[in-house]
Amino acid sequence: MSKLSPTLKSLINAAHARPGPIPAPPQINSIFKQIEREARERHVGRPSWLALATATTMTLNSPGSLNALYTVATASSPSSAVETAEYIREAGLKCVGFNGLPRVINMLNAFHASLPSSVASQLNTRPSRVLKPELLSGVAERGKKLWDSIYRPFENKLYDKLATSHPDLPVHILNSEYGALLADPPSKSQTPATAVGRVNTSIIAVACLRAQQGVGPQVLSHVFGLRKAVEDGSWRDDAAAVEDGGEEGVRWLASDEGCVWILEKVDSLVEALGGANFAPARAKL
Repeated sequence: MSKLSPTLKSLINAAHARPGPIPAPPQINSIFKQIEREARERHVGRPSWLALATATTMTLNSPGSLNALYTVATASSPSSAVETAEYIREAGLKCVGFNGLPRVINMLNAFHASLPSSVASQLNTRPSRVLKPELLSGVAERGKKLWDSIYRPFENKLYDKLATSHPDLPVHILNSEYGALLADPPSKSQTPATAVGRVNTSIIAVACLRAQQGVGPQVLSHVFGLRKAVEDGSWRDDAAAVEDGGEEGVRWLASDEGCVWILEKVDSLVEALGGANFAPARAKL
């Protein structure tokens, strides 16, 4: 294999390109603890605030901060160390749909490497999203159900608009993103404690897009998507939401006050970690 020139290697790793992950700031633990405390005061379930914090941290590309989040989350619930790791992995996987593959690959690799061996050895190793001919119709149905729940009453209008941009764009979004990734696999493939669910999938979407920056229309769409999970009752299929936070917490999250809280918590993490690095401006000389 040919070697890269020193000039090319230097440019790939140039400081202005921010090629590496963002280190965890000293105050990150206290920020996560504050989010946890405020969530508990508002009867917001543990899966919901974990989804918010995980998605934001994944977007900001800070493996050390994700490890800190795991430490904070398990300190308050040490008996759920394995389930917490599984949940963070699952929430992180769904970030592919909003952030793309590369940083999710890097973040999940680093997260797995940071886990105690006693936890890592107990993590599930059986995939739940393998596409087989007999399962394809179910994937498509789950994708359409989630799409309709988030975008009604404009679900068909939006589909047609996307198809005008490129005929395969809505096909890919519904089948590969919503059906195969964002919609939870069948319940038999996951435990209730590690399934993300309808409400928290919307929270992941809002957190990723807010932290990513530059995509305000999509943030707005998924804020409405969160509200519609309450309006259409689909949140009741979220076993973790029902058992942990309950209806009071879910309804508060979908309210104006709750959505403001979500955005402000994302903003606080963005500020602590020095901003998003999707396309940082090059410093002028």
